[in-house]
Amino acid sequence: MDKLNKILQELGLSKVKLAKYLGVSRQMVYNYLVLDSLDKWPKEKKVLLLELLDIKDTNDETLDNIVVDTEYLMAVEKRLNSTIKIGNKYESNIEFSNLTKEKRALLNDIIFIIKEKLEDGDESDAAAIKYLYYLLQLMDNIPEAKYFLAYIAKSNCFIKPDENVFDTDKQYIFESILYTALTLYNNGGASKSRVAENHQKFVKEIEQRKEEKLSRTQQLNTVKIQAMKELGLDTIDSTNAAEFYEKIAEIESRKL
Repeated sequence: MDKLNKILQELGLSKVKLAKYLGVSRQMVYNYLVLDSLDKWPKEKKVLLLELLDIKDTNDETLDNIVVDTEYLMAVEKRLNSTIKIGNKYESNIEFSNLTKEKRALLNDIIFIIKEKLEDGDESDAAAIKYLYYLLQLMDNIPEAKYFLAYIAKSNCFIKPDENVFDTDKQYIFESILYTALTLYNNGGASKSRVAENHQKFVKEIEQRKEEKLSRTQQLNTVKIQAMKELGLDTIDSTNAAEFYEKIAEIESRKL
């Protein structure tokens, strides 16, 4: 194991990268590396490591023949970054070839962090990840979602405060308002009783929008049923879909 650890050190392979590749937490990588034999590793993780280092076994002779030069380092790096590990499988059914190297690395980091949160976190972490999923879905329709993410990145010093890749004026106004609100919140200037009225308005507005959405859904379902009835259809498939949607448009035009 000492020789194996030395090779990993010479490669400059971080525990974070190795953890991503193996599909385990960083702490688990530390636990693996203090074992006195690779044979004590889980079989699947041992196979993955051998594939990464392009060796068949870890006997002294094999390890002594490894020369960590530029060619070997680049080969390991290529194997390391060629696949994003998801779940317990070594490949994904998602196509990544159309992404740049930088975007693949970013996606890799995001998936790794989310996986760790879902594995090691509690229900509140899982809920936060679900809310993040909703935010990503809405980002094209609600630009403020992007402004909010930018504000969080700036306030935690990940990017420069004057970096504006969206609508500069709107982002400036949004960040100023959000800063004012969060300053009030963090300084204890907004008690629950003082903001109760605004929160009630917030809840009422959401309930109203939810009712409107439900009403629209029910209305569409009624129109769909009517269209199928008028066309004498039992199911919708590729052969009658065009006629079906034309009938829906015609039924809705009657109400105008």
